[in-house]
Amino acid sequence: MSNIINKKLIFLMVIFGISLIIIQTIGIRQANLDESIKKATAIAEIVKSGLTAHMVNGNMDQRDIFLKEISQVESIKKLWLIRGDNVIKQYGEAKKIEVARDDLDKEVLNSGKIKYKINDHITNATIRITIPYKAEPTSLVNCLQCHNVNYGDTLGAISIILDVTELKEMGILNILFIIALTFVASVIIIYTINKILTPYIKTLDVVNQRIDGATHGVFKRIQDIDKNLPVEANDLINRYNHLTESLMNTFIDIDKKLKSFVGNVTDEEHNPFKESNEIITNLSHLYQYKKEIQLDKNKAEIYDRFGQVCKNKFGIKHLNIFEINDFQKLEKVYSMSNLEFCYEKIKENPIECRVSRNESDVFWIDFQRVCPCFTNDDYYYYCIDIEIGKASKMILNFIFETQNEFEEFKKNLSYIKSYIRETAPEISTKLLMQALENSAYKDELTGLYNRKFFVEHTAKLISQAKREKKLIGVLMCDLDKFKAVNDEYGHDIGDKVLKETAQVLSENVRDSDIVFRMGGEEFVVLLVGVKSKNDAKMVAEKLRLAVSENEIDIYANTTMKKTISIGLAIFPKDSSSLNTILKYADIALYEAKESGRNKVVVYEDKQNKNVEIF
Repeated sequence: MSNIINKKLIFLMVIFGISLIIIQTIGIRQANLDESIKKATAIAEIVKSGLTAHMVNGNMDQRDIFLKEISQVESIKKLWLIRGDNVIKQYGEAKKIEVARDDLDKEVLNSGKIKYKINDHITNATIRITIPYKAEPTSLVNCLQCHNVNYGDTLGAISIILDVTELKEMGILNILFIIALTFVASVIIIYTINKILTPYIKTLDVVNQRIDGATHGVFKRIQDIDKNLPVEANDLINRYNHLTESLMNTFIDIDKKLKSFVGNVTDEEHNPFKESNEIITNLSHLYQYKKEIQLDKNKAEIYDRFGQVCKNKFGIKHLNIFEINDFQKLEKVYSMSNLEFCYEKIKENPIECRVSRNESDVFWIDFQRVCPCFTNDDYYYYCIDIEIGKASKMILNFIFETQNEFEEFKKNLSYIKSYIRETAPEISTKLLMQALENSAYKDELTGLYNRKFFVEHTAKLISQAKREKKLIGVLMCDLDKFKAVNDEYGHDIGDKVLKETAQVLSENVRDSDIVFRMGGEEFVVLLVGVKSKNDAKMVAEKLRLAVSENEIDIYANTTMKKTISIGLAIFPKDSSSLNTILKYADIALYEAKESGRNKVVVYEDKQNKNVEIF
């Protein structure tokens, strides 16, 4: 800063010196001009007086001698007279020496005013001055007595060329003196001002350095610069130190509180301003993200939104998300790409997943295989697990193609985990809502879908079957003599019989088939996409046989077996109405009961006429 101030001072002094020299030069030039005009005017008066005296004394023939003598005066280079028009009219044509030589002479005769012209050369300088003679009284004689003119008319003029070289030289010497004086004065002034300002400049330099550091997050006190600092500079330093301490303490507190939201995030340069701005920006994005996932209708939308954030905000290309439920069953719920190297190893036995087992992050490390389940050494990985319920977990498997991608991910890890922490409770909420919904549609005892689900959702199934022209076998099943079980063994054994029967039915149908408990000991099985009525009957016989062969432990190594009766109807062969199909299957079931139980009866049209339903 001192260099800048010195340059500005020098610049100002140069401008001041040049201005002073220009003003002095103009002043000297004007003074020399005034002096020359004054001298020429005096000579003109002498000539005028001499000529008047010659005229009065009657010796005008001596005037040339007189003029020649005047011309010999030092500094007069030339001198001549010009006769005006009024005098020519009265006394005749002028002599050669009294004729106007140029336009300047004529201009003076016409205007009656003094005119001059300067001829300035390197080695010498002259000034040409032409002075008019006017008709006016003098101390010697009244011009109007001899000339037929009016008062103030121009009678003639005198032109004088003066040598002003000496004046020019003196002016140049004066200018050089002024230049030298200005230079010396400038040096003295700059030195003095610099000496006075140096302590202040040092203070400003240090303050400027500290401010520059503060903009990059580095707060430092200003120590003693100079013991002889002025009071004002010391006061400035003390106030700056007080401000710095206050800002530093406040900012550190804010920085700690901000970092508590997203973890300890510190860049290589540790710029708190930059970090805080980044944290606030990410918190704003995180807040918007949280608002959006709260509006998502299911966990699939939440996972998709989380994947979008990972891809668009953090540049992640490959991500797999797994869920481990309360029963330690693992399910892949989201995949960003086709890269996946551990799912096949852990899907049957989730305990093999290292991050799930250790409950801490698992990631790639040089020269060793940290996770034995990750089967490709050409890629880098980072796995995170987080609880999404009392006994459920979400596992996030990030995969990277290059080490640079992996390192960039680790830099953003704190922010990414903030999104994960916001995602987990929303997933947990969606799982809870799903569980509540399932509880409304599931039978509490057997875990099968209940009558409510059957009523609300089979309409969609029937519509789809009509569009795709599929057959649906409807099996109406009822345990034989179930009331006797409750009467003889109690309701707890009865419940056990129902649960095991439900399990046997579920285990002996396809995943596409649906088993319902309609109430009491009555079950309905929908065989979706069955090929024929005969195939449906074969499945029904399989179920009947499996139930009859199932041994149910009662107590003290005592077992029992139960049988089941089944009525079968086919949609849409028997009817295009589901309610009618259920009625037909129920009629077939009634016939199975009446004809000895433990049977499968297929509905026929004649049954509708022969069977009475009570």
